[in-house]
Amino acid sequence: MNNQEIKVDKIELRAKTFLAQMTLEEKVSQLVHNSKAIEKLGIPAYNWWNECLHGVARAGLATVFPQAIGMAASWNVELMTQIAEAISDEARAKHHDFVRRGKRGIYQGLTYWSPNINIFRDPRWGRGMETYGEDPHLTARMGVAFIKGIQGNNPEYIKLIATPKHFAVHSGPEYSRHYFDAEPTERDLWETYLPAFDACINEAEAYSIMGAYNRLRGEACCASDLLLNKILRDKWNFKGFVVSDCGAIADIYQTHKLTKTPAEAAALAVKTGTDLCCGHEYCDLVDAVMMGMITEAEIDTAVLRLMKAKIKLGMFDENEKVPYASIPMSVVDCDKHKLLALQSARESIVLLKNENKLLPLRSDLKTIAVIGPNADAPECNLGNYHGMPSHSVSLIEGLKNKLGENVKIIHERGCELAEGLPFFEVITAEQVFMYPCLTKNGLRADYYNNNRFEGNIVYSERISTLNHRIFENLSQKVENISNFGIEITGYIQPTGSGRYAIGTGGLTDYQLFVDNELVSEFHTIWEPEKVYGWKELKAHKSYKISIRIADLTSEAHVQKLIWAIPDKGREDRALKAAMQADVVVFAMGLSPQLEGEEMPVIVEGFKQGDRLTTDLPQLQTQLMKKIVALGKPSILVLFNGCALSINWEKENIPAILEAWYGGQAAGDAVADVLFGDYNPSGRLPVTFYKSVDDLPAFEDYSMKGRTYRYFEGEALFEFGYGLSYTNFAYSNLKILNTTAIDNCVDVSVQVQNTGTMAGHEVAQLYIRRVDADEKYPIRSLKAIRKIFLELGESNTLSFKLNSTDFSVIKNGSERIMEKGEFEISVGGHQTNTMSQKVLFNIYQTSCMLIK
Repeated sequence: MNNQEIKVDKIELRAKTFLAQMTLEEKVSQLVHNSKAIEKLGIPAYNWWNECLHGVARAGLATVFPQAIGMAASWNVELMTQIAEAISDEARAKHHDFVRRGKRGIYQGLTYWSPNINIFRDPRWGRGMETYGEDPHLTARMGVAFIKGIQGNNPEYIKLIATPKHFAVHSGPEYSRHYFDAEPTERDLWETYLPAFDACINEAEAYSIMGAYNRLRGEACCASDLLLNKILRDKWNFKGFVVSDCGAIADIYQTHKLTKTPAEAAALAVKTGTDLCCGHEYCDLVDAVMMGMITEAEIDTAVLRLMKAKIKLGMFDENEKVPYASIPMSVVDCDKHKLLALQSARESIVLLKNENKLLPLRSDLKTIAVIGPNADAPECNLGNYHGMPSHSVSLIEGLKNKLGENVKIIHERGCELAEGLPFFEVITAEQVFMYPCLTKNGLRADYYNNNRFEGNIVYSERISTLNHRIFENLSQKVENISNFGIEITGYIQPTGSGRYAIGTGGLTDYQLFVDNELVSEFHTIWEPEKVYGWKELKAHKSYKISIRIADLTSEAHVQKLIWAIPDKGREDRALKAAMQADVVVFAMGLSPQLEGEEMPVIVEGFKQGDRLTTDLPQLQTQLMKKIVALGKPSILVLFNGCALSINWEKENIPAILEAWYGGQAAGDAVADVLFGDYNPSGRLPVTFYKSVDDLPAFEDYSMKGRTYRYFEGEALFEFGYGLSYTNFAYSNLKILNTTAIDNCVDVSVQVQNTGTMAGHEVAQLYIRRVDADEKYPIRSLKAIRKIFLELGESNTLSFKLNSTDFSVIKNGSERIMEKGEFEISVGGHQTNTMSQKVLFNIYQTSCMLIK
């Protein structure tokens, strides 16, 4: 027996010792995400739900890196590992700080439900921004790097537990995710939807995995014998635990109609292999045992897996024994992580167009007009599933940081982000006051010892405006920091009459009243949105504001009172600014308010976070057309999480940057690229189509006609595309071992920087079956390498391919390698700009099964 087996046996023994002392009710209490304490065994309460998609999320201060789609656009696997290590450092430090303060609630544990490795098969999916794009290989490489960085490499303890999701065949639509039945072909299942999960389980050794909401071929994914037993545990030998997506167990009986009761759904899920329920349905397992739906021994299996996970995290050991427990809080938002956020934001930016080398901009400019709704919207940097940085740099601020007083910057929004989506401003301390003292700025905050606002006020204070400080020193203001209420009251006095949108940002449980009329409310433990209602207000009239807060996460977000002021002069001011400028920078795109997970905002062209079109909102394009007609040099900077059909923009705007949701340093990073202090190196992780009409139906899960691997039309910008301020030349492509299929195929190529400045190049290796039939993709990415080359410098890159890279799924789920003619190409783009292409034959008298 080797050392690893001994360690596993010791962990198993400890877990079984805990299990043997639990009652059935206690066992069941451990199978829900907010598991209860078992004091007699020294098991504290624990909430399994935590998020770290691109930084520790929803738990207060944290470094925020680019949204996942932006990190994928870097094509930098080594950078992804560094980011994940930084995230895990902050997560460990925050967890132990929470525990020291007696906090063991949601978003405070060590089990993280990231990364999202679903394939971004359709640009209409609002959650596609959470993924690493449309390609199985790129997704796998990024996912593996992330998980290894998150879980650490200590032989005794796991740093954090990573949870790749959502298993499997899940990528929208959001509006039907709770009841649709995905029926992919075997080829699509094994060649597109499963490879990233395979790599994350077998190579990265992720210790948990999350099941999806939908069904797969009739089985609910969280109760799928195919997924959880035949593939995950039997084929992949997975030893960790499975968690349901939140509410997915309820879907089994409510929407999928596979069982009649919650108890039946819970029993089915546990018996099939879902160990942990995000939700409350597993509370019915005690009744399920009594009714003979499941045995206590089957429940034991799930509890044992979860207890082993806690042991591996060191949750029952002294901190002195667990090396990760000593990571100090000073790592959170530290200078090293801030620089890493800036580096990752720079590397995520993709230069899509640079006509006549407009970029980088000249240093002798006198005036720049920055126009667009995303120019001064720091929250647009954050995407979704994010934490709160100490500071988020907008594009305007980034340019001011870069240029100082040397260049005049004129900023105008010009238009709203989309028709019907108001542009909000924070109601500042100067705009609120306490009644009746109309000359004194501020609001009143009254605290209650319950979240029903009953009984006496136990603490009161004056605050300048609504912000996170209402939660500071909370334990000194209320008896129970998990059960309290805060009522904020004051008055606002608009300077102009009109229809105002008024609401809050950053609160998860609140009601907002204007003159005692309920205007907006929001109740969730999820990420807060900008939630608002409409109210006719008259100039110079005082209106009473009352906000009742029963916040469920207490310190997770920045709170603010917001309103949208009627403004009909935006476009005229933008045109005037453009006429004064030497160059115009457009800050356009989308927003996490428009695309995401089951969004509450209803706007034309969007549905519950998904998009009905791939075009930019018409308001933005209409404004740009008027300004471009003035004849000023113009640059478009896009902030968004998905592919956009920017057809007019590609034809008429000389330079275009794709900046995604770039994290806390996005503004500085874009400014660095605009002025040449960083040479752009991002590449598209998704195809930009000309129109949504080029795509199959959103609900169709066949890969035919989707992504660069199967799309036969002409793309607007292809997967893997991205320009640089310098040029790279490929030569001397060599391929060895082309007939020795049992060994690796070795590929080498020389890359040289032949341009005018240093920069990064992303070498992409693709395989294409020359004599392909319908079983093979048009081409497939099989290897990537990102390198930095000084001016004139060259480097020889080596790649190894194996037999699986040349195989195809046939006869069900069997992976077969057939003899035939293949093409290997290596270059900086997918097509056209590739280096020489080499044809070779794999000589084989019969097919070979790849195990």
